[in-house]
Amino acid sequence: MDMYNTSSVLQLKGFNISSENVFPAFLFATLSYMIIVFCNLILILTIVLNKSLHQPMHLILLNLPINDLLGSSALSLQLIKELLTNSGMIQHSACVTQAFFIHIYGAGAVIILTAMAYDRYIAICCPLQYNTVMTCAHIMRIISGIWISNLALIGVLFFLLLRLPRCGSEITHLYCDNPSLLTLVCADTTINNIYGLCIVAASQLVGNGMILYTYLCILVACFRSKHSDTKAKALQTCATHLTVFLLLECLGLFTIISYRLKNISPHLRRFMGLSTLIFPPTLNPIIYGLKTKEIREKIVHVL
Repeated sequence: MDMYNTSSVLQLKGFNISSENVFPAFLFATLSYMIIVFCNLILILTIVLNKSLHQPMHLILLNLPINDLLGSSALSLQLIKELLTNSGMIQHSACVTQAFFIHIYGAGAVIILTAMAYDRYIAICCPLQYNTVMTCAHIMRIISGIWISNLALIGVLFFLLLRLPRCGSEITHLYCDNPSLLTLVCADTTINNIYGLCIVAASQLVGNGMILYTYLCILVACFRSKHSDTKAKALQTCATHLTVFLLLECLGLFTIISYRLKNISPHLRRFMGLSTLIFPPTLNPIIYGLKTKEIREKIVHVL
């Protein structure tokens, strides 16, 4: 039966919470989501409302909390609803929508962090050319490129998924994503698997390659600099960016690889999957808000 002509309900098998643990889980999920929304909205409003922060670095950074809100909302709203109703059911259209935005979040985070690394590279390694290179028009091209490439990559991924007929109806995960939806398909998924691996390989090779190269150049420039204040500030900026990037990479790569290793504990897979969508969106605004002096001062003023 063609899935385009099917308005069926899928069953989430990942929820095995006893009745006495439902309320603590609901409370934890709700508080986590509220913290994520509050922290990211504060960062967004601080940058948007303060003209002094309308600089290339902050305008690129603005995309990170927006992306984090997309990913965490896609997960948390469905998770909270399921904990409230305990139905174990989700509409197929809602499942596909959730999966789409979760993948938009994952790919977007890598692309945005790569763009931020590029900005820091120009600022530290080519300071005299920074204002000439990072013009408003160039910033708009970078931001447009972030979202267009992200939507195109993930759009093709889900186009390839939705063209296939579906037979299964049980999602063995806490939330919907492309790998879990592919397990429901009763057709050859070779093209989907190849394209998915190509996206991961390209994002890792291009993203990691650019980030490692730019930060290596930044470190070399810092150690050659005779100004200790400039060196310390640049190293602090690099350290915060790399911390966020490494956290996202470790959690994301483990989640991707765990789908291809059958002997991985499903509980560990679910925990790491949830961590990818909870910890980075929570820590990103805190790290960038507290570690960046200009933003920290403006956040205190806003509050």
